[in-house]
Amino acid sequence: MDTSLLHKLCEIFAPSGDESLMKEFLIEYVKEHSASWKVQPEVIAGEELQDCLILRFGNARTAVFAHMDSIGFTVRYQDQLVPIGSPDVKDGYKLIGEDNLGPIVCDLKVQEQKKDRRKKLHYKFGRGIISGTNLVYECDFKAKKKYITSSYLDNRLGIYNMLKLAETLENGLIVFSCWEEQGGGSVPFLLDYIMKHHPVKQCLIADITWVTEGVKHGEGAVISLRDRNIPRRPFVNKIIKLVEDAQLPYQIEVEVEGSSDGREVHMSPYPLDWCFVGIPIAHAHTPHEKVHKKDIESYLNIYQYLMRTL
Repeated sequence: MDTSLLHKLCEIFAPSGDESLMKEFLIEYVKEHSASWKVQPEVIAGEELQDCLILRFGNARTAVFAHMDSIGFTVRYQDQLVPIGSPDVKDGYKLIGEDNLGPIVCDLKVQEQKKDRRKKLHYKFGRGIISGTNLVYECDFKAKKKYITSSYLDNRLGIYNMLKLAETLENGLIVFSCWEEQGGGSVPFLLDYIMKHHPVKQCLIADITWVTEGVKHGEGAVISLRDRNIPRRPFVNKIIKLVEDAQLPYQIEVEVEGSSDGREVHMSPYPLDWCFVGIPIAHAHTPHEKVHKKDIESYLNIYQYLMRTL
C-alpha cells in the first residue's frame, strides 16, 4: 500500500471553502502520473467549476464523487474560534495554519458554558492571529501493521481511492467536490455541468463512515442502504449483488443520520441512481481518525470492480 501518498494527502491544507491547495496538488499529480495510466483523462477545471475538479475517462456511464475539503476552525476576533463543519474539540489539540504574519502552531482551548452547555472555542498562541484565518488539526500520521491513524482520513481516503482508481479506469468520471463538511453546495453545479456536457446514469459516493455496533474494523468497505437519505433500493441491490458475485468483502450499513455528497445527488432534478460506498473509520472528526488496512484494500478493489462492470 502506498502510505506515502495517503500521508501527503492528509497533510494538505484544505478546510471547507479553502480547497485550492488540494486542487493544485491533484492537477499536478495527474500531470506527473497519468502517462502510466491505462487511459489518459481529460482534466476539466476552470472558473465554471471554481475549486472543483473532474477527470473524464473514455465514455462515462458512472460518476464517482470524493470531497476534497476537511473540517477545521476560523479565527473570529481576539482569540475566538468558530468551527468549520463539526470538528471534535478538546483542550490541547494542536492547530496549524498561516496568516500574513507567518506560520501558526497553536493550542485549542475549550471553555464550557454551564448555562446553555455550549462550548466557547479559543486558541492559545504567542501573538494574535489575523481574523478570518483558517486553522486545521496538525497531522500526526502513523502507519502500523494493521491500522493507520491520522487527522483528515475523512476524506483523504476517498481521494486516495480515486487516484488509485484512475490508474486502471477506462470509462467514468472522477469528481472532486468542495464544501461537503459544510452541508454540500458544489455538487448541484457539478451535476448541472456533467449532465449538460458528459451525462451519466449513476453515481457512487466515495467517502468515510463510522465504525459502529454494526460496522467493524477489518471486515471490508461499507455499502450504505441509507443514512439521512434513502437511495433507490434496486440500484443498491445491484451494487450488493455485483460485489457478492466478485466475492469481495463488504459490510452493510443502516443509519438514521449523517449525510454526504449523496444527498445533493438525491435532491437534484436529474433521475440519477446513487449509492454510498465508503470506508469505516473510528474517532471521526478528531485528530486521530483510525482505519484498518484491510478495509482500504476492500475499498480500492470494490471501486475498481464496480467501475468496470456498472
